[in-house]
Amino acid sequence: MNGIHDLGGMMGFGALNIERNEPVFHHEWEKRALGLSLCAACLGQWTIDESRHAYERISPRAYLRASYYEIWMRGLDTLLVENGLVAVGEIYGTEPRFFSEGDNALIVLRPSDVDEMLSSGPSERTCGRPPAFRVGDRVETKNLNPKGHTRLPGYARSKRGLIERVQGSYAFPDTNAHGLGANPQWVYTVVFSGREVWGEGADPTLTISIDAFESYLSRA
Repeated sequence: MNGIHDLGGMMGFGALNIERNEPVFHHEWEKRALGLSLCAACLGQWTIDESRHAYERISPRAYLRASYYEIWMRGLDTLLVENGLVAVGEIYGTEPRFFSEGDNALIVLRPSDVDEMLSSGPSERTCGRPPAFRVGDRVETKNLNPKGHTRLPGYARSKRGLIERVQGSYAFPDTNAHGLGANPQWVYTVVFSGREVWGEGADPTLTISIDAFESYLSRA
């Protein structure tokens, strides 16, 4: 998807304000936001790609004004409503809902399960064909402008690079985010020179790496 969420490489936003000794959480509510998001993800009602697509559909004005965990919560609101788990009125407190013992309890994320849940790859899948590229192959990323979800960042489109590593096979986000199946593909680490991505004025010693799905690539 092309949108304001794809901030990598966008000009005009000024220098990065790097916070020294930045804490993991700036506010107590952020801890609860993280916990709530992880618990909701374990309900099994959406994929990680669907959740990313929910963030991308936040309006540009709201997205730029929101903090990191505010974006998480706005995306979670969308996922809960779209999957029929809550109504819009429940989120804003205008429509109370009362659960009975007969309501289905889906999956409960317990503290003892968190470490395993975070260490497991949610989208690793077996691909039925061998990888099309090898380490050292020269490739070019495609110039994609999809209306839906994609993991190919705008700054890395139509660029030439080198395959540095074959990472394994994973669910293809471009279909998995829209209920069109996992359609596993091989993923490669592709390295670009700074000048290939940013132009002649870039630092000549700079390189940039991305993890790209196979269908994003063609041989250079």
